[in-house]
Amino acid sequence: MPRLELDVGESEAIALALEVHADLVLLDERKGRYIAKRLGLRYVGLLGVLVEAKHKQLLPAVKPIVDDLIRSAGFWIDEELYAQVLRSVKEQ
Repeated sequence: MPRLELDVGESEAIALALEVHADLVLLDERKGRYIAKRLGLRYVGLLGVLVEAKHKQLLPAVKPIVDDLIRSAGFWIDEELYAQVLRSVKEQ
């Protein structure tokens, strides 16, 4: 396995999750998820949080939020994943 370098935020999130025995850690980057899984941590990404919030009726819609993240924050999402997320919340 090649050496994986995590950014500071991911490293700190994983370290804190281990320290407090968290049930779940919020991670979006593939490398961070790989390390979390190897350490036995459960994780969820931002899209998963948005989908869950919509299912619990805490958000009226996911699409405008994701579109704004893409447009304003440089959030990147694969087109197929984008479509899958919208289908899962019945917005496509």
